[in-house]
Amino acid sequence: MDQIHLSDNLTRLRRERRITQEELASFLGVTKASVSKWENAQSLPDILLLPQLAAFFGVSVDSLMGYEAQLSREQIRRCYLELTEKFSKRPFAEVTAEAEALARRYYSCYPLLLQLCILYFNHFMLPENPVDRQKMISTAFSWCGRITENCTDAGICSDAAVLQATLKMQQGNAGEAVRILEPLMTDPNRLSTQCNQVLIQACQMSGNLPQARSYAQITQYQTLLQLVAAGTAELTLYEDPARCLETIRRITAILEACRIDELHPNSAARFHYETAVFYTRNDLLSDALNALSKFEKCITGFLKAPVLHGDKYFDLLDEWIERLPLGSAAPRDLHLLQQNITAAFSHPAFEKLKDNVVFRQIQSRLAGEM
Repeated sequence: MDQIHLSDNLTRLRRERRITQEELASFLGVTKASVSKWENAQSLPDILLLPQLAAFFGVSVDSLMGYEAQLSREQIRRCYLELTEKFSKRPFAEVTAEAEALARRYYSCYPLLLQLCILYFNHFMLPENPVDRQKMISTAFSWCGRITENCTDAGICSDAAVLQATLKMQQGNAGEAVRILEPLMTDPNRLSTQCNQVLIQACQMSGNLPQARSYAQITQYQTLLQLVAAGTAELTLYEDPARCLETIRRITAILEACRIDELHPNSAARFHYETAVFYTRNDLLSDALNALSKFEKCITGFLKAPVLHGDKYFDLLDEWIERLPLGSAAPRDLHLLQQNITAAFSHPAFEKLKDNVVFRQIQSRLAGEM
């Protein structure tokens, strides 16, 4: 991804305006040979001449040089997916060097910088050396800090702050994570919590029913995923078996009613996994195996079709999903995702199941998928 295209742009602009090299050289007070070398990429103009050159052609210095400080959504998506693939195939240090060079090159392209933060968060467990892991976390935290200090997009800043807090938790500094996130905790009485509902009503009142329906579906979808994620977290927060069983009953009903296993198998898989851990710890081994079977089904489905999508009910989601930073693509290379799945079966709670035939079959089948 070259940044400087001065020679090509200079030649194009001069020819478009039907100006000779001699005329341009005379205006700038340089020789024709100098202009010729610039156009043949044999040398570059003195930095003090760039504003004069840009003024002569009526363009900005950035346009003259072909420098793009910002990348498009498609370019950012391509950069992320290419780096994700490289993490699974090339040396760790080589890929991080490439990612950090990209960050330096586009240091004010905050959407790109945010995706690089997410990339590092999704892959920081790759290096065997703990020092390299901490370096990735620290680098991503630094990039998040630059975003929150300089970016004017409130959404991007909010995402960066949440990621900063998550990175601090990975470093064992939960107190700092709380400090970062508490100011973002939305007061339920704030009007900002009603943003989606007001937007839906505004679209409806303006006669744009397709858009109103689309926003309604997006809101339902996001709320469902948040509810499932919160229910999954609850299973790790309570020691009261009765409370956890009720959480499992309610969230399972939501998963089945809204077909979350198919719609968003990653969210469903996390819930089924934590459910299996809870059941095993409480010696409900038959229920644990049933939960692991559901976990296997989600993982198998995702590995075969690792993309986000809508369904017959959520029939307006696909266009919105494609507008997301990574579109429908998985945030991590499947090879790396498979490594995490293998590690999941080493959870201490599953010691009770290690000799169970069904448990070993599930483990073996998932290993075969990989």
